[in-house]
Amino acid sequence: MKKVGKVLVVDDNAGIRSALKILLPLRFEAVEILPSPSQLISTVNSFQPDVILLDMNFNTDINTGNEGLFWLSELRSNNPNQKVILFTAYADISLAVEGMKRGAFDFIVKPWENERLLATLERAVAENRKDSRKSDEYSTGPTGMYWGTSSAMAEIKKTIEKIGPTDATVLITGENGTGKDLLAKEIHNHSERRNGPMVSVDAGAIPETLFESELFGHVKGAFTTRQERSNWQRAEPFSWTRSGIFPCTFRRSF
Repeated sequence: MKKVGKVLVVDDNAGIRSALKILLPLRFEAVEILPSPSQLISTVNSFQPDVILLDMNFNTDINTGNEGLFWLSELRSNNPNQKVILFTAYADISLAVEGMKRGAFDFIVKPWENERLLATLERAVAENRKDSRKSDEYSTGPTGMYWGTSSAMAEIKKTIEKIGPTDATVLITGENGTGKDLLAKEIHNHSERRNGPMVSVDAGAIPETLFESELFGHVKGAFTTRQERSNWQRAEPFSWTRSGIFPCTFRRSF
């Protein structure tokens, strides 16, 4: 069976570390083991694990699990998508619930069953690889649009994918240079009209004398070199940019 996934173990018990050092390489391609969380964040950044198996207590005199919850929060702050499985010798349901609320992937109680531990780790690895593929899709979409990886851009992409197939009229607002035209094209690329032309018209570039002709067409022969069909007729859809700047005299025709 092909080994897949990188696992980072953090546990202060030498016997547990030795057991996992033997068990985990049988199923995973890379395994790192730390005796304490002092180097946890730096190791995560360099090793890039798919999943972290995190002990909840590093002080033999205190078994509250607060240390594990603290480092769970630190890991999630460092990477909100980090998969963390909490590891404890105390079957405390309330602690498990609190860990899951704070973003833990799952909760394993010591002593563990090997197959259950391995299955849980493999599930976390698979989920992390799935999230990574989604992140790649958001970074560069199928239309060539570069989306980046921020949550704000991911939300915009989801919105475009939702409204693209509809016939809704969309108003995109923003300062000059923020990419409104790119978003309009992306909406078109997700629409049922994607195979048709998209016509973009800059309101600030239309001379007042040609405004009505440009938008609504004209009688054949009225001009010697201009098209007979209007932009409204050619467009599927029509993208109107800088609409807020055209003079009031245009608005009645519009």
